[in-house]
Amino acid sequence: MDTKRRLAKARIFATRLLAVLFFAFVAISSSRWEGSLVSGALFSAGALLVGVASVGRLWCNLYLAGHRNKDLVTVGPYSMCRNPLYFFSLIGAAGVGFATETLIVPAIILAAFAIYYPMVIRSEQQVLRSAHGEAFEAYVRSTPAFIPRPWLLREPEEWAVDPVRFRKKVLDAIWFIWLLGALEAVEALHEAGVIPVFLRLW
Repeated sequence: MDTKRRLAKARIFATRLLAVLFFAFVAISSSRWEGSLVSGALFSAGALLVGVASVGRLWCNLYLAGHRNKDLVTVGPYSMCRNPLYFFSLIGAAGVGFATETLIVPAIILAAFAIYYPMVIRSEQQVLRSAHGEAFEAYVRSTPAFIPRPWLLREPEEWAVDPVRFRKKVLDAIWFIWLLGALEAVEALHEAGVIPVFLRLW
């Protein structure tokens, strides 16, 4: 197994572990604003961010399917920044946080993201630098690392996609939507008294 795949597997495992811990925390927590206009506004904002993130992740995976482990992808979302998949993941994570109808949970999620993902990005950059040399250095000089610049967008007239790999990535791209549904299920279980609430969060 090459370094890129090991990094990917480690990142996926860590992300899933964090998701499990997140839900264990959410399952015993509830919003102090529950039932108010504030809670509705927070959930709506979260749902909007989750929608943007899911579409963005699908867009990124369309360009990666069949290219990720062999080519340096610098077009589509990757022409606007070097890590658009992580950018949309951040938006989705923040959306899930706001969907808890609190401010504390998204703050925790954003702090965890800020600590963990820069290390992941630096590790992946080292792999790309070793694999693509000067082509990657030129890409670094011309393209921002994380915050997209829409005016840099370049899209090819045609792009080869591996449909099998893309199909597998579709489910991965929309897992934020599943989390949104799971949050609603947890809230329903709270209201039914099936799961007790131990924490009331702002």
